[in-house]
Amino acid sequence: MDSKQSIAQLVCQALASCYPNSEQMPDQNTVAEYLEVPPEKEMGDYAFPCFKLSKVLRMGPPQIAIALAQAIDAPHLCQAKAMGGYLNFFFNRENFAQEILGSVLAAGEAYGSGTEGRGKTICIDFSSINIAKRFHIGHLSTTMIGHSLRRIFDFLGYTTVSINHLGDWGTQFGKLISAYKHWGDQDEVERDGVEALTRLYVRFHEEAEREPALEDEGRAWFKKIEDGDPEALHIFNWFKELTLRDTQRVYDMLGVTFNSYNGEAFYNDKMGRVIDELKEKNLLTISDGASIVDLEDSGMPPCLILKKDGATLYATRDIAAALYRKDTYDFDKCLYVVAYQQDLHFRQWFKVVEKMGYAWARDLIHVSFGMISYEGQTLATRKGHVVYLEDLLNRAKEKALEIIREKSPDLENPQEVAAQVGIGAVVYADLQNNRIKDIDFWWERALNFDGETGPYVQYTHARCCSVLRKAAQREAAALEEVSDLSWGDGQADYAGLGDDYAQEVLRLLSRFPEAVREAALRYEPSIITRALTEIAKSYNKFYYENRILDAEPGVRQARLELTLAVKRTLKTALYLIGMDAPERM
Repeated sequence: MDSKQSIAQLVCQALASCYPNSEQMPDQNTVAEYLEVPPEKEMGDYAFPCFKLSKVLRMGPPQIAIALAQAIDAPHLCQAKAMGGYLNFFFNRENFAQEILGSVLAAGEAYGSGTEGRGKTICIDFSSINIAKRFHIGHLSTTMIGHSLRRIFDFLGYTTVSINHLGDWGTQFGKLISAYKHWGDQDEVERDGVEALTRLYVRFHEEAEREPALEDEGRAWFKKIEDGDPEALHIFNWFKELTLRDTQRVYDMLGVTFNSYNGEAFYNDKMGRVIDELKEKNLLTISDGASIVDLEDSGMPPCLILKKDGATLYATRDIAAALYRKDTYDFDKCLYVVAYQQDLHFRQWFKVVEKMGYAWARDLIHVSFGMISYEGQTLATRKGHVVYLEDLLNRAKEKALEIIREKSPDLENPQEVAAQVGIGAVVYADLQNNRIKDIDFWWERALNFDGETGPYVQYTHARCCSVLRKAAQREAAALEEVSDLSWGDGQADYAGLGDDYAQEVLRLLSRFPEAVREAALRYEPSIITRALTEIAKSYNKFYYENRILDAEPGVRQARLELTLAVKRTLKTALYLIGMDAPERM
């Protein structure tokens, strides 16, 4: 049941009845968009602002609200009341409970999913690690926002292509090969991976201060990479394999996967098309020896395409990558999950693609996000203020294990749950607020079992599982049979869900599909995180205010159905933001 659409239908029917000769009346979808959630529960479940119709009907909003309220007669669904310039709706609580729970339980863990994305493809460029560098906490937001968006769009029926656009091009790789040739040990590098490469890179710069000729040697090795020299490419590809091996451990912990690891190097032979097209379309001009696209008419600095020496830049490669992705995947949208500092860069090259005559330039979306700091300290690699993501996740697991051993010493699988809770705490902390906001990560806040945290929402899911297990045990039913609603006599008394606490849970459950769609529309996983948190908070209030297992049989059945609906929705929401849902904690 889509409660908002049902209310919108009633409004449209009342409008047609009260004002049959009026033109320019909103359709049902528009009315649904106008509907608001009142700030106070006493004001109902939904409110329609009648001032939206005042100009068309040439009447005051209060008069319109009174006329519509009198025309609506749907006691099975709701009661309509005129409240000032608003038409407020109060659901029939018993029927509302029955219909919402019927919808959630019939859909199972697919509740909130959709098919609107069927036949459409969305490319998502995220994480974008750098070769020969360790995966640090600064990559957490791009990784988890992109991962969550992929799951959200998959959930709505889209075909998604997740792309890790590797930073695998530049003079630094020539310097690294030079360092390896001078001081590297194959066994040491194979054993220590990126740590060994980092030590070599640091030593190169230390030695180059005393021996400047090393810089020329590094550039020469990079030229060999560009020219396809077998030895240079062999070493370079080995460095890439070592980096991906290290980062794969992190991706495995986070449950993140990719369809493509094509990075900058992949587009080395695909930039000629960009240059040729820009020349053919008279978009390329020379400025101080460099080739640029003038963007003055768009209020932006010029987009640099080629340096004086003919070298390409990030913009050149990004345009080449966009052309390749459109040709290969024929995307409907291509999302770039990159920090907001790169906003101008994306606006510039998006505009260049538009000037090239590609209408799909409007489908290129920069999904920006804020910066992350750690316990009050800004991260700065050069100053040593850096937190490696693998270390952070391992520490999170350790801290969670300490808490679990203190709170639940008899838990059967403490290591597994500690991983789910610890890593979940990190993910939740990252996706809790609007993505554009800066994040300051603190252990004490993230791993708290009270308040708005990852462990809190996971614990609520585990609480639901516990209630359902106890109900099944009382009926001598196996846990797997819980989803069949095999408790009591099977006749639920939905009047037992008429209290404010149960109704708040039901309202939030009814709005979950809307939250999923809004998260997709705004590329904003935090909308689901907030919906998840509000459902958990409301269920816990319901749990403390109502007897469940000891209630009368029909009421008990209804409250168990509500518990099962919450459990399933929490599990789905946790999955959509990249978290696990432990059944015991």
